[in-house]
Amino acid sequence: MTHSAGCLCGQVRIAIEGEPLAARQCWCRLCQYLGGGTATVNVCFPSEAVTTTGEIRWHESIADSGNRMRRGFCPTCGTPIFSLAESRPHLTFIRAGALDDPNLRAPEAVIWTSAAPEWACLDPQLPQYPAQIPPVA
Repeated sequence: MTHSAGCLCGQVRIAIEGEPLAARQCWCRLCQYLGGGTATVNVCFPSEAVTTTGEIRWHESIADSGNRMRRGFCPTCGTPIFSLAESRPHLTFIRAGALDDPNLRAPEAVIWTSAAPEWACLDPQLPQYPAQIPPVA
């Protein structure tokens, strides 16, 4: 099945020829910056299933986990869209908010709860982890 995603202004469009592998809510400090103070919800897809049209600007950083990350966003409207881990090139993480159907896959876990602010709303129905958990295969 084909799924789609994009940015707020429509300059970036994404086609995904496959189903999501996983979804997690992340409270690491980097994701809090990306989410404007909240956690991010990241949906994982096989990299070969994802094609993009439009310009993506990339920011590289080291995540709290120690992984070298590339984060992609629209240079026109600033919408955060992608996270790519250098150690897992076969996986592409797309922000749930960028998906045309944000209900495509709900988070199955909450990670980096140790970095969450005291006021964070953590879903008691989901498994919670203080740091990074093993990646999707």
